Amino acid sequence: TQHHHDHHHQQQQHVCPHRTPGADGSAVHDGEKVARRARHSPYPMIPMTEATALVMEKATRLGTVVLSATEAQGFVLASPVYARDALPPFPASIKDGYAVIASDGPGDRTVVGPVTAGDSPSIVITSGEIARISTGACLPEGADAVVQVEDTELLVDADEGRIEREVRIKSTVSPGHDVRSVGFDIQKGECVLQAGDTLGPAELGLLASIGVTKVDVVRKPVVGVLSTGNELCDPDVDQLPPGHIRDSNRSMLLAALRESGFTALDLDIAVDRPDVLVEGIQDALYKVDVLITSGGVSMGEKDLLKSVLTERFGGTLHFGRVFMKPGKPTTFVTIPSTQGDDGQQRLVFALPGNPVSALVSYYLFALPALRQMSGISTPALPVVQVKLSHDVRLDPRPEYQRCTVKYSHSVDSSTGQISPYPEVCTTGSQCSSRLMSMRSANALLCLPPRTADGVGVLEAGSIVQAQIIGSL
Repeated sequence: TQHHHDHHHQQQQHVCPHRTPGADGSAVHDGEKVARRARHSPYPMIPMTEATALVMEKATRLGTVVLSATEAQGFVLASPVYARDALPPFPASIKDGYAVIASDGPGDRTVVGPVTAGDSPSIVITSGEIARISTGACLPEGADAVVQVEDTELLVDADEGRIEREVRIKSTVSPGHDVRSVGFDIQKGECVLQAGDTLGPAELGLLASIGVTKVDVVRKPVVGVLSTGNELCDPDVDQLPPGHIRDSNRSMLLAALRESGFTALDLDIAVDRPDVLVEGIQDALYKVDVLITSGGVSMGEKDLLKSVLTERFGGTLHFGRVFMKPGKPTTFVTIPSTQGDDGQQRLVFALPGNPVSALVSYYLFALPALRQMSGISTPALPVVQVKLSHDVRLDPRPEYQRCTVKYSHSVDSSTGQISPYPEVCTTGSQCSSRLMSMRSANALLCLPPRTADGVGVLEAGSIVQAQIIGSL
């Protein structure tokens, strides 16, 4: 598959500079000597703040690409956009009513014709005359105000009510009343969108209103998802072989990426053999800016991913364990670029194999990095203060419990006022393999570690932080 870094195929082909396995297919480390494997992880367990900082330091903004406005939703502008025309480009009526000369004041007037939206009126209004006008229509020459239809009275009609002859104006208006002047909304040459703005529905509407159909935006990273493990089968397998499970992580992570607006490539399953892992990763590096893997990063004899990334691809391992629950084995590696490459290093998030650990680590590390690479100025997930609806037991590590946040507008019994905090309930068993705990979750409850003096429970009513991962 050809590798493109943008949606217009403007990217130079990525000539992969990374090392390939030797002709003998030799393993990265001697997996046969399992009895002599390390009994303790050689990787220090670093705090979340340090791990997050390391990731965000390497998640540099990508280059720019020109996109059609119809393809640019969710992208970040790389340069400001200026209006080439005024809006409206003519004095436009705000109401359905009559175009009048304000100085004529109230009184009976002759109707000289209708003006509807889209017309280029040829009539000229003189004193004692008015023109029926619709919302958005161009004010005819001579008129300087609009009187809404509710402030008028029909006096004479013709052709069985199809034509108005005379109308009484019953209100006094000033020049410019109910008229949008030229450039009232947008002046010609005005900066309507700044570099760094994210293109949502309103921004795309603005672009259309000033005739901008192509925009310079920050390229979004292309992300590949690779599952690892001898035990994994594709989800469509009817009869599972003994000792096997269906691969849920790939479907889950691909969906999470696409939900956030990223191009996500399914890179299949790689079994736990160094040569297979090397082949799968090498193929991925041709296609993606960021690689997300799951499995193969803990302490098992088949957990080969860390050594494959560092020894075979010259990767820099920034951390291999994080002081958190779930997701302790989460690993972050950067693969360098060399001459002939596109100059952009590849980021690798090697996530734990347990489904919940993988998804929580994705939200805490990978998603903010992807958002920053896309040019989003506030890449971190939003955080809200929430009130616990039940007691929560604390773990020795900082924990990110899956939870549901909802605004109940309940009355605080101590103050008699509606509580300013949303309520939060955890989603049952928080076991890292139990994907059911993510099913209804829209937030991650950020719990501190158990304190040295033995405080191991946060009581109902306590105020804590929650990171939002879904709709409230």
